[in-house]
Amino acid sequence: MKTTSRLTVSFAVAILVCLSIPSFVTAQQTVDNYEGIAKVKFLNFPDCIELKNETTRVVLGHHVGGRILAYERDGKNVLFVSPEESNWNTDKESKKPIVSAGRFDVGPEWFQTRGNTIWNGEWKVSVLGDRKARMISETDPDSGLKVQRDFTLDPKSSQLTITQTVENHSNETIKQCYWSRTFAKHGGVVVIPCDPFSSRMPNLHVMYKGRYLLDFEPKDPAIRRVDDFLLIDGPTLSAKTGFDSKRTWVAYQTRDDQLFVKKYRVFPGKSYGEVSGMNLSVWYPKKEQLAACEIEPIGPLVVLQPGEDSSFSVDWWLLDRKFPGLGIVDPVAVSKTVEERCGSSKNE
Repeated sequence: MKTTSRLTVSFAVAILVCLSIPSFVTAQQTVDNYEGIAKVKFLNFPDCIELKNETTRVVLGHHVGGRILAYERDGKNVLFVSPEESNWNTDKESKKPIVSAGRFDVGPEWFQTRGNTIWNGEWKVSVLGDRKARMISETDPDSGLKVQRDFTLDPKSSQLTITQTVENHSNETIKQCYWSRTFAKHGGVVVIPCDPFSSRMPNLHVMYKGRYLLDFEPKDPAIRRVDDFLLIDGPTLSAKTGFDSKRTWVAYQTRDDQLFVKKYRVFPGKSYGEVSGMNLSVWYPKKEQLAACEIEPIGPLVVLQPGEDSSFSVDWWLLDRKFPGLGIVDPVAVSKTVEERCGSSKNE
């Protein structure tokens, strides 16, 4: 894979006072010659890259893994950021860093060795153009993988395109897949469109009951079916569930009137490497355990020979949508919103 040469940019201080910028941003520097790009301080993390348009703001954090610290529409961050993130300090080497908010990973979970270099190491960051940036990990000695993530924010909408490219720098053949591990704020409703006639799962989902037990016909009061949709209305009895829908999107209706949508390609003719064959997972713990809901699209299994690489992309949207007064989310209405405002996803 061709790597982009390091861009040389100069930064000029801009004094901005704007109600849409949260109080934890203490300084902002615009990047010369590019629109919608700035350097900001987020919590205690300096020199984060900000992508921004009129309604949407994305903050990229390279200090502890290559991740998204903020995905905001009109100043509201949909991501869960652990309060402990505020304590980050470059001098604190003894304690393992907290990794919350918009996380990404390399799977499959049971087969892929992924060391701390990728998960919570420091990444290199560069600006590629208007509202476009890249983060690159160091080569992970435990797996031999090097990971690149590209982020592009649409000039007008909340559409954020994320492309993860994995390179095999080892001398071994490696099987890997894309794995999103995004923490959204707790308390919302997950909406999953399903394929009853193509699903291999009797209840259209499976439930992981601990690390070594997989229930293929679970029953849970927090999960209900409405037509060809599954809704997760809150924490499940066992937090982790898996799905094999081919409908290419998942949505999360938050209680502060946002609809967080992820769209991604599904490849019916390819293998998926998780033990259940799922291409989407949701981890919804009790709030006292963690005040987050993890939404996890999963890519197909890819075999990489030494020197090879592969890429997988996911699109995010953050839309204004009222949380219903009675707390009952209509999945058909959500599906219509996704179709009208997020476009179509292409399968193989």
